[in-house]
Amino acid sequence: MSPRHSTDPVTATGLASGESRVATLPPLPTWNPLSLWCSDGWTVTKRNLIKIKRSPDMLVFAVIQPIMFVLLFSQVYGGAIAVQGSDYTQFLMAGIFAQTVVFGATFSGAAMALDLKEGIIDRFRSLPMNASAVLIGRTNGDLVLNTISMVIMMATGLAVGWRVNTSPPEFLAGVGLLLLFGYAFSWVMALLGMSVKSPEVINNASFLILFPLTFVSNAFVPSDTLPTPLRLFAEWNPVSSLVQAVRQLFGNLGTAPVPDIWTMQNPILTVLIGITVMLLVFVPLCIRKFASISSR
Repeated sequence: MSPRHSTDPVTATGLASGESRVATLPPLPTWNPLSLWCSDGWTVTKRNLIKIKRSPDMLVFAVIQPIMFVLLFSQVYGGAIAVQGSDYTQFLMAGIFAQTVVFGATFSGAAMALDLKEGIIDRFRSLPMNASAVLIGRTNGDLVLNTISMVIMMATGLAVGWRVNTSPPEFLAGVGLLLLFGYAFSWVMALLGMSVKSPEVINNASFLILFPLTFVSNAFVPSDTLPTPLRLFAEWNPVSSLVQAVRQLFGNLGTAPVPDIWTMQNPILTVLIGITVMLLVFVPLCIRKFASISSR
């Protein structure tokens, strides 16, 4: 007879007094709020990336428009537009890159407006997830889309004669600046998408912002060729600062004199300030707007 049988009283269940058939479960892992927030954001980001994969036409049309602009301006109008000390193609490509990331940010606004109309936001609200994860996932998806577009755009630029004339670190800094600006601007478009009544309105509303920013700038023509009111707007336009910074980092400035304006003399710093301001202002506004919509 074992020691347990000789000393411990046995119950009718065959277990010694104090024993239980219920196994002791290991403690559940504890997640800190930051880990939960990152996990929720990554989950929604994957959802948006899968959506792009299942709808390749979204990527195709996002890339075709900038390619058309490259071919149109460089091959059709390039011979008629003179740029001091530079080939027009070298001058043009930074403007096309800036236009691409700014226009690419509209997907955040359109997607948010569509999700609100289709009731997907109501489904997210029923899940135990951080409300801001929806916005993080949406803007991260646009960042990936802009990165893909940028790679294709650079390949197109190389095909028509554009070249980078600086070091690899400066080139990567220029690409990073473009993508960061596009990411920050996605939050502006996301707020607009949550503010309109229907997704059909978002395209018209966004173009009212995008067209002056991109075309009244130094993206396609030197700003000193514009009439005085438009020239002043272009020189203080954040897209002009982005274009000037990218031309500087890619070595595409040429010998044309730089306007004696602080934003044009310090374009990289100006863009970094603009990115910081957009994130500090529009991220909280988007989160507050989304919380207001979700509580209805």
